[in-house]
Amino acid sequence: MRITEAARRLGTSPRMLRYRETLGLLPATRDTAPSGGGTGRGGGHRRFGDAELRAVALALALEKRYDVGPAELAFGLRVLAEPQVQAHVRELGERIGRLSAPPARALDFEKEKALRLLRRR
Repeated sequence: MRITEAARRLGTSPRMLRYRETLGLLPATRDTAPSGGGTGRGGGHRRFGDAELRAVALALALEKRYDVGPAELAFGLRVLAEPQVQAHVRELGERIGRLSAPPARALDFEKEKALRLLRRR
């Protein structure tokens, strides 16, 4: 189905669905056939099937349940998907006291402390 029908079924607007697409909150599927008399650049129209509708519905439910917006949800997905971003966000969480250091780092600290004590003898 086209974006207007999908938006109607989801109780949102086509503009909001396009915004969600730019944030990466929709599966990457497009009808790449050029539209009538088009330039042939392959822009195409997004076609929504059951999988896309379920994905958007889940995103809407998560946003409502956790009181976040689409951009915040998209960043959460980025943190889960990109290890470097995840490491930086974890470091921030540790520095501001919202997260404790992972056990491995705590054990490394204790190991280094024990080695320092042994060197003093």
